Amino acid sequence: MELACSLLFNEEVYNQLGEFQKAEFALEWLRFLEKLLPATNQADIREKQNKLVEQLISLLTSTPGPPARQLIAKNLAVLYSTGDVFSVHQTIDKCNELILSKDDSPSYLPTKLAAVVCLGYLYKKLGRILGNSFVTTVGNILKAMKNAESQGRYEIMLSLQNILKGLGAAAVPCHRDIYKAARTCLTDRSMAVRCASAKCLLELQIEATFMWSTDIDSVVTLCFKSFEGSNYEVRMAVSKLLGYVLISAVTSKQATASARQHVRKISFMEALELLGTGFLRGSSGFLRTGGDILKGTSSVSRDVRVGVTQAYVVFISTLGGEWLERNFCALLSHVLDLVSQSHPKAIQTQMDSICSRRCISFILRATVGGLLGEKARIATAKEICQAIWKLKKVMDAAVSNCNVETHIGTTELIINQHMLICALEELGSLIHGLGSTATPVLQDSSTGVLDAVISIILHPCISVQLAAAWCLRCIAVALPCYLSPLLDSCIERLTAMKSSPEAVTGYSFAIAALLGAVRECPLGIPHGKGKVVMMVAEDLLRSASQNSRISIQRMQSGWLLIAALMTLGPAVVQHHLPRVLLLWKCAFPVCPKDLETEKKRGDSFTWQVTLESRAGALCAIKSFILYCGGLLTDEVIQRLLPPVPCAVDLLTQLPSLNKMYGSALKLSSVTYRKRLYELLALLPPKSYEGSFSAVLKELVQDLTQHDNQAAASAAYLPPFSHHCELALFDPFLQETEHRFIEEQVFLVNNTAGGSLEFDPFAIYEKAAHGDSVPKPLPPTSSIVSAATRLFGVIFSQVTETQRLQVLEQLLASIKQTKGSRQQIIQQNIISAICSALKHLASHKGNLGYEEIQSCILSLILSALESSSPLLRCSAAEALARLAQVVADNTFTAGLAQISFDKLKSARDAISRIGHSLALGSLYKYTGGISSGHHLTACVGILSTLSQDNTSPEVQMWALHSLSLIIDSAGPLYHVHVEPTLSLVLMLLLTVPPAYTEVHQSLGRCLNALIATLGPELQGSSAAVVALRASCLLGCTVMQENPDCLIQAQAISCLQQLHMFAPHHVNLSSLVKCLCVNLSSSYLLLRRAVLACLHQLVQREAVEVSEHAVALAKEGREDFTSGVNIGEIGLEGALLSLLDKELDPKLCQDIRETLTHMLISMAVGKLSFWLKLCKDVLAASADFTAVASVDTSQEEEGTQGDDELALTLAKKDKLHPFPHPRWSTRVFAAECVCKIITQCENAGGAHFDIALAQEMKQRDSRGDFLVLYLADLIRMAFMAATDHSNQLRLSGLQMLLILIRKFAAVVEPEFPGHVILEQYQANVGAALRPAFTSETPPDVTAKACQVCSAWIASGVVNDLNDLQRVHHLLVTSLTKVQAGKEAQNQLYNEGTSTMEILAVLKAWAEVYIVASQRQKKQNDINSPPLVKNISEESFLDPSPSADELLDLVQVDLGNLSKLWLAALQDFALLTLPSEFASQLPSEGGAFYTAETIENARPHYQNAWAQILHATALWLTSTGFLVGDSDEGLTNLSRPVTPTSMCQDSTSRAAVKSPEDVNTDRLYLVLGISVEFLCSPRSDEAMENIIACLDALRVLLEVPWPRSKIGSDQELSVELLNVLHRLILTREFPDIQLAALEVVQQVLFAAQEHVKEKRRSAEVDDGAEEKETLPEFGEGKDTGGLIPGKSLVFATLEMCVCILVRQLPQLNLKITGSPGITAGKPQLLSADGNRLVAAALGILSGVPAVCSPEGSIAVLPTILYLIIGVLRETAVKLSSGHLPMTVAASLQALKGVLSSPMARAEKSQMAWNELLRSALVTILNFWDQDDAGQELDESSLLTAITVFILSVSPEVITMECLQRQCIEKFKSAMESKDPIVQLKCYQLLLSIFQCPNPAVSYPYIHSLISSIVAKLQETEKNKPENSAELQVIQEGIKVVAAVIALAEEEHRSQLVASFIPILISFLLDENALGSVSSSAKYLHEFALRYLMQIGPQYTSAFKQSMASSPSMKARLESAVKGNQESIKDKSTSKHPKNPGKGSSIQLKTNFL
Repeated sequence: MELACSLLFNEEVYNQLGEFQKAEFALEWLRFLEKLLPATNQADIREKQNKLVEQLISLLTSTPGPPARQLIAKNLAVLYSTGDVFSVHQTIDKCNELILSKDDSPSYLPTKLAAVVCLGYLYKKLGRILGNSFVTTVGNILKAMKNAESQGRYEIMLSLQNILKGLGAAAVPCHRDIYKAARTCLTDRSMAVRCASAKCLLELQIEATFMWSTDIDSVVTLCFKSFEGSNYEVRMAVSKLLGYVLISAVTSKQATASARQHVRKISFMEALELLGTGFLRGSSGFLRTGGDILKGTSSVSRDVRVGVTQAYVVFISTLGGEWLERNFCALLSHVLDLVSQSHPKAIQTQMDSICSRRCISFILRATVGGLLGEKARIATAKEICQAIWKLKKVMDAAVSNCNVETHIGTTELIINQHMLICALEELGSLIHGLGSTATPVLQDSSTGVLDAVISIILHPCISVQLAAAWCLRCIAVALPCYLSPLLDSCIERLTAMKSSPEAVTGYSFAIAALLGAVRECPLGIPHGKGKVVMMVAEDLLRSASQNSRISIQRMQSGWLLIAALMTLGPAVVQHHLPRVLLLWKCAFPVCPKDLETEKKRGDSFTWQVTLESRAGALCAIKSFILYCGGLLTDEVIQRLLPPVPCAVDLLTQLPSLNKMYGSALKLSSVTYRKRLYELLALLPPKSYEGSFSAVLKELVQDLTQHDNQAAASAAYLPPFSHHCELALFDPFLQETEHRFIEEQVFLVNNTAGGSLEFDPFAIYEKAAHGDSVPKPLPPTSSIVSAATRLFGVIFSQVTETQRLQVLEQLLASIKQTKGSRQQIIQQNIISAICSALKHLASHKGNLGYEEIQSCILSLILSALESSSPLLRCSAAEALARLAQVVADNTFTAGLAQISFDKLKSARDAISRIGHSLALGSLYKYTGGISSGHHLTACVGILSTLSQDNTSPEVQMWALHSLSLIIDSAGPLYHVHVEPTLSLVLMLLLTVPPAYTEVHQSLGRCLNALIATLGPELQGSSAAVVALRASCLLGCTVMQENPDCLIQAQAISCLQQLHMFAPHHVNLSSLVKCLCVNLSSSYLLLRRAVLACLHQLVQREAVEVSEHAVALAKEGREDFTSGVNIGEIGLEGALLSLLDKELDPKLCQDIRETLTHMLISMAVGKLSFWLKLCKDVLAASADFTAVASVDTSQEEEGTQGDDELALTLAKKDKLHPFPHPRWSTRVFAAECVCKIITQCENAGGAHFDIALAQEMKQRDSRGDFLVLYLADLIRMAFMAATDHSNQLRLSGLQMLLILIRKFAAVVEPEFPGHVILEQYQANVGAALRPAFTSETPPDVTAKACQVCSAWIASGVVNDLNDLQRVHHLLVTSLTKVQAGKEAQNQLYNEGTSTMEILAVLKAWAEVYIVASQRQKKQNDINSPPLVKNISEESFLDPSPSADELLDLVQVDLGNLSKLWLAALQDFALLTLPSEFASQLPSEGGAFYTAETIENARPHYQNAWAQILHATALWLTSTGFLVGDSDEGLTNLSRPVTPTSMCQDSTSRAAVKSPEDVNTDRLYLVLGISVEFLCSPRSDEAMENIIACLDALRVLLEVPWPRSKIGSDQELSVELLNVLHRLILTREFPDIQLAALEVVQQVLFAAQEHVKEKRRSAEVDDGAEEKETLPEFGEGKDTGGLIPGKSLVFATLEMCVCILVRQLPQLNLKITGSPGITAGKPQLLSADGNRLVAAALGILSGVPAVCSPEGSIAVLPTILYLIIGVLRETAVKLSSGHLPMTVAASLQALKGVLSSPMARAEKSQMAWNELLRSALVTILNFWDQDDAGQELDESSLLTAITVFILSVSPEVITMECLQRQCIEKFKSAMESKDPIVQLKCYQLLLSIFQCPNPAVSYPYIHSLISSIVAKLQETEKNKPENSAELQVIQEGIKVVAAVIALAEEEHRSQLVASFIPILISFLLDENALGSVSSSAKYLHEFALRYLMQIGPQYTSAFKQSMASSPSMKARLESAVKGNQESIKDKSTSKHPKNPGKGSSIQLKTNFL
């Protein structure tokens, strides 16, 4: 194939190839040439032009296939347009010659067709350059057409279209001839020719004015005729033609004055009338008004009506949205008139009227729904309402003119019923789509929407009542606030008008519809409404027998209401279940005898009432099973069963009743049967085992009824056929925008489509996907579906004998019928057998006898050769399911063999189709026929069949089966891939494009082959390369196919190729193809495009986006996308498509694609994405651009439609998203939130304005979120204040995220302020509307969250500004305090729980922040020096903590009570189910007993913050508030019985403050422990931390500590829970918070032990000490019991934390008995904090032990403390100790100074253990080798702590003392000055120890070394400050020793010390030249000398006297010092204070 890539055709290679390879090679070259020619130099082309033309003509005459002829034609056209034109006429003549050739052989046909195509492309590209030659050419083409077959006519029409496109106005001479030819083709028998003709005429009408002026009537009639017997493609093409012709006629502008008099321009209304004639009269048109039309006997065929409907949509859509808005009133009256009584043809039968109504609905839905923005749709809704009012007046007039008694059924009254139904359904659909933005429609009193709809409910026609009820349901779903009032209103009216049959049925429909809406409204309805509905239903059922005139209506309505009530779910129904079961039981006789009595006694009317009543009861129970599965216990099932046998008995009696009473009972009995079948299918089969035979008999009867014409609708869409097979009957039946009307064309035998009047019980169900209203089929049709399902259930349960009998009956019934009836019965039977086999397969059952198998097989095989394609499909599936159930390879092989034999012998197409499909299905269901031989045989036979070009249908089904086999065989198919791929490619190159179904099946095969090859496609072997090239070539051919479904398959094949071999798919051309089809009018193509895009953007979002924009900017003519990708990018194009798209699946795909693009690109293209979102959101505030309806109607005369189109285009250009729907705006708001999250992950500059500005200056391309804050706030504001509630929620969420992310961002221009401060007005304005009374609770709840975040963020520092938002929370609190009575009764009680808890949570959050700030302020204020620092570095812009706390303090009294009530509710709700009986029967403070399940999630969301706030409040009052009544007067809320003594009036005995406090304490503790015991894995971290904070805060005050301390069991339990939490949560914050609680618990225990000891000493003061009881753990044995010991639990916690951070402490890990010598390590900051906290806890443990207990735990504690010291004693360069070392030393000191060390009972043991600990530390030096960096300073400090803290007998052991002294000596010799310094400092503290026994040995041993060190310094002066500090510290030590010495030795010491000091003095001359260190030493020594002189006068004098040189030196130094002081005093004076203080501050800070 590489050889094909050259400018000239490589004929040499070509001639060596086989036939098929030649075609492939030629196509590859033509494809390459197509890309090469536009890019090649003109000179090069001219040079080789002749040769190229010759080669192309040669290919043209070598019978090219359809793709090749297109490419030859395109290349020739491009060649002549870029090269020389001179030889073009020769080419044209050559083509003309080929066309006129007399050779009619099939082999010559491709050459003729290629010549036709070639002419078309030449004229399209070159146009007028070719002069007048076109006249001859067109004449020749038209001459050839006379004898052409369908392929020829198809290509000729398309070629003429191209010629017209190229020539434009120049082709006028040929217009008439072309028109005549195209007219005949428009009604051609070939559908492809009709399509091509429509395209040709569409092109023709652009210039041929006669088509839309003089000949318009005949063109319109012609189009109507073309619709007759058409398919979907034809209807699409012809409706487009018809629409455009009428547009030209309406909006035409004449070019010249001379033409004007001949042109007839028609008005818009005339155009609509023309379409109307087609709708009403069909293809007979308006030219003939014969007698049959006047009589109204002829019926318009459905395809004409559907085609005309599509033409209406094309006509209106092309005129545009603004035009529609101005003319909607006229359009509405016209389309409604189509179904009025004045045109009885459209509604002469029920079927006709249903179809006509659907068409009208489609016209309105497709135009209004697709073209108008929200504002315009609101105006449209008002217009429809006005129309309803007019129709209502007509109805009222008709009622008043009749005698009221006889008005039922009069034609005058039902005159306008269809108009009303269409208007009501469209109004409902409009309001449903508008959602909560429809509020203005309902609030407009002049329109009176609700009044209009409710008044229509009393219409005498049931269909109208149902439409009105559905409209009310749509209103309720869109605006949930109307749901409750509408229910109340309907119930009230029903009760008031119980005696009117219309009122009973109408209002019960409305109530049922509204109850059905509750599932779609998350806010629900008040629980009590269910009770009211139940009472009304019972009343209707009870009173039904009182008035026979309305007994049927009351019976039906009563059961309908009960059935609808079931949709409210178990929570509501469980309260009414006993009554429902009782009614159900009473609906049927108790025993068969009663039934017989009934039968004898009844008449026609009573039986009708009875059947309707029982059918209603059956439906109610069915509804119960479907919607209340949770209540379906065994007990309830047992109570449901007793009436079932009786119901079945009645079923068997129905035939005799029907005979007895005739047709009066027919409909009721069919309904009854259907309901019973539906119910039995839902019940467990075993429960009605006894009735199997009777039911089965009736099912057979229903499946094989001869007289049941309408049963044909089972053939309408069999439940088991597969989508892909359905697509083959008519590809657009399943998935198109037009399915709504198209499926009518498919209804068999005049069956009507579905409609609500067929089953009013569907009013409470959801509409099916794609329908706006439920469309139940007629009972006679739906009974077959119900019977089919139940047959499957029962057949799989009965005995084998019964099965055989039933099958024989079914076989016999087929033989007794013929023709279409036989087909219908066969379809029913095959569907039923499929259902039975499916059940057997799913339950692993078997069929039994072989006779049963053969019986089923004969049924299936007869159906497999039926002429009905649906029946063949069902039979093939049944055959495969049979093989699946039998599960025997031999049997399966036998079935395959039957088909093989049949296919070999059969010659008729139908048998071939049936058996080829059977092979495919068999393979699909049995997971591959066992042997490879069978697979080979299947593939061989199907491949042969697929080449049978005499029957495209056989090809299509054979290829379809082949695709099923390829899919199912998987890897087994590899051996067949190559031949199959060649076959597929060969067929793609040769099958004419008109055979679209064959191409679709080829597409499926190619897709399956690519999936089979999978990742192998990436390979580089020659075979793989060839396969890959074939796949790509196949995709290209399919892409060029004119059929959209095939293009969609091409895209999905390319998508698969891209997944498996991404580098081999040209991304640019794929993206181009996707963009072009993005706004295709075909849904399936758009879906394929989005599925592919969705995959591409997950890997290559940036590349895809760039390719799309680059292609759009190139602006090539073949790149035409429906949206401006160049301006708004692919992302904007997708957003705009999302806004217009109505298909839910496609919308979901678009959202996911955009989300992937956002995640990949939003941070890089920040401004672009934010602008997109802003444009969408800003458009919602932009409704002013739309003109109002009234003014536009006044202008109608002045402004023409064409000018209007111009203004519309201009307006749309101004705004990329003119009127986005609310759902699109919600998505845009969600996108903004996602963008913020992405920026958060991308880096800090997005949230730091100074950094962002700096980086922006460095690189102007940088984009940072913080720079767009104003836009973000504006977007959040626009969304939060919109009409749409969903958008308000999104806007508030966005605001919340913005506050959280930007609250701390400082404003660099105004220090001390934050950037958000300037937006306080926006935030306040966005929040205010959410607190109005009409706002839904979910919006208010979200707004409360934002309020608390805003107040707590600290953005606002002015209290007055803060009060604006604070005021909103205050008003909410007032609402909460008003109590349950004042709560809004519009929604479920659960919503008021949600709102109340949101308010309480918001207040709790504010209070928590205020308390934390106050604590922080107090901490800052406590150390005096740090005060100044806080003013400098803690510039807190928030209001002072006191002010914020004061704001809360006002309401704190009430808040605390509400918080406690909420916590108590939460505590009750978290009780396990076994304690349900303990819950208060009337509910809690904020929830009702009935809505308990709804309330749980709201409590779950709020409890943690409320708990924390309550703990803070209790702490702040110190638990001193007993039953304070402050603020109680405001609290009218009823409180629960156990409510913490908040409502003392509710109980006789008032609790003491102590009891109240205890209750409150245990409430908080209980909730906390319960939660911490088992927090769910997805539990928010904030909740856990809030819970731990609450516990910590609680234990900060004495009273709760005393409670906890005195209850050891509780303390241990709490510690165990915290231990588990630490084990399961790795978050340091949680672990640290848990340790703080442990610290408090331990502190509580210490206080308790101290108190007990103190009181024991006081009580037993007189007695001897030994008799005092032991307090503390361990008692007198020292034993600690795990699980009961507080000490043990504490140690467990500490060990857990320490070992997590330092695993070396775990002896099991290190494997050694003691602390090992590893390298010390530094921990992370979190690790440091955790270890420090754990050590702090450890040091407090001995205090809670008895002396014996302390002995038991001491080794562990010492091991851990010393272990941490050893493992973390790292030498820091700063000289500071690591945090963990400091903590371990602190802990060590705490332990050593414990009273237990000196207690009589434990002292000796402690001493032993402490000595061991000291030895361990001393041994660390010996373990230390060169590689390790143990910090000597830390170890020396530890020794010093020992020396100073323990009792002397521990430390004064000679060997220990000697070792310690050695360590100090070696430290003094250290080369590190820091170690020396630390050593001197520590020695100073040891020397000063008051106990001489401790200090003297050290002084004696070390002082001489220190003095010697100082004497050395005289020679080596200090070089730096570190050495200086060491000397200074040495001087201090010696000075201290002198002070301690006895008088007689002191003079000697002074005598030796003074020379050392004097040696440090410098003479005057040297002072200027020495280092600063020496100078400082000089000053320091001088200062000491001047102190010693006065202190030790005699010794000083002696020294001076003994050495005159020393004296002289000292005098000189003193004198020099005095002079320097004098010199400096003047300059020093003014500067010093300020400078000194600043240095002071800095030093102190450090």
